[in-house]
Amino acid sequence: MYQSLTIVGNLGRDPEMRYLPDGTAVTNLNVASSRRYNNRDGQPVEETTWVKVTVWGKQAETVNQYLTKGSKVLVEGTLTPDPNTGGPRLWTRQDGSVGASYEMRANTVRFLSSKGDNGGSYSNGAPAEPEEDDIPF
Repeated sequence: MYQSLTIVGNLGRDPEMRYLPDGTAVTNLNVASSRRYNNRDGQPVEETTWVKVTVWGKQAETVNQYLTKGSKVLVEGTLTPDPNTGGPRLWTRQDGSVGASYEMRANTVRFLSSKGDNGGSYSNGAPAEPEEDDIPF
């Protein structure tokens, strides 16, 4: 069996890097990926999905060095399920409601905007943001 997840989005905040006792670098990213479409009434809808990404080793150091809040990235990796539920990690908010978060371990992180160009478009012809879809309901 093989699992692979690819997301394209923008960093919601600056990367956070730390080192494990054995010297391994670990960087955490929060990536927002948006989808735009028109609902059945023709009204535009934008859905944003947040994914917590963990990057390891030398790549973690590079990501921490070059990416900042707003940077556009393409991340390939695998989902990290909650060991208790097998799905998204569940947590309790301060108001008592249940929240869920998607988490993934990155195998590859590709920079789609330069260091000084947060949120800029990818120069190889890929769109800066997802195209609008018309979903017929």
